[in-house]
Amino acid sequence: MDDKALVETITRTVMERLHQTSPAEVEGCSGCALRQCGRGARVCDTAKVEHKIPVGVSARHAHVSQVDLEVLYGSGYQLSVQAPLYQPGAFAAAETVAVVGPRLRALEGVRILGPVRDYSQVEVAKTDAIRLGIDPPLRDSGDLVGASPVTLIGPAGSVYLPEGAICAARHIHMTPEEAREFGVAETSRLRVKIPGERALVLENVRPKIDPSYVLQMHLDTDDSNAAGLRGGEALEVLWDEE
Repeated sequence: MDDKALVETITRTVMERLHQTSPAEVEGCSGCALRQCGRGARVCDTAKVEHKIPVGVSARHAHVSQVDLEVLYGSGYQLSVQAPLYQPGAFAAAETVAVVGPRLRALEGVRILGPVRDYSQVEVAKTDAIRLGIDPPLRDSGDLVGASPVTLIGPAGSVYLPEGAICAARHIHMTPEEAREFGVAETSRLRVKIPGERALVLENVRPKIDPSYVLQMHLDTDDSNAAGLRGGEALEVLWDEE
């Protein structure tokens, strides 16, 4: 079987599975890969009461433009909300895609996060990248120059992204007021202490500052698994060199 026929076979199989998927409704915050919080009982809120930074564990996911969404799911299609995320207005959509690398290795069931954006991208951990056969750069969301090529497959069609996959840089969402309180700017690089039996100090953590943000650090599943995190844990920024 040649590459074209193999791609067509993968696409057809994935489309059939997507058509059969009926995602369950989830209440509350679904912002972590290993933890879901009920409405009104979010673990991250408790961390902030302790004047620490809560962590959200971010599994592989996709962001899509409206144009690409309609290729993947059909003309005029709109994302549907499965569960809200911790950041205001953000949500885990009911819709998923398969992500296929240049070696025709696939990750199925990759969740789309909404709302739609001006660009399409996939954020993966390094272990996901190895499975896909790609070597994505470490980037902020939307910084796609030199990103790895991937194909997204939905129930209605597929989209090739020549620069589409990144590993997300460690970052902390915060408001301008919180940034001033911490004494940091977008260009700052922070050190964060993770306590526990698998204690770590993570460096090169980037502040992401906007009035709409809620205080939370985002780590991918590689970092969180290394430290034994599930999401919602209270972390400390190390302001002084040790």
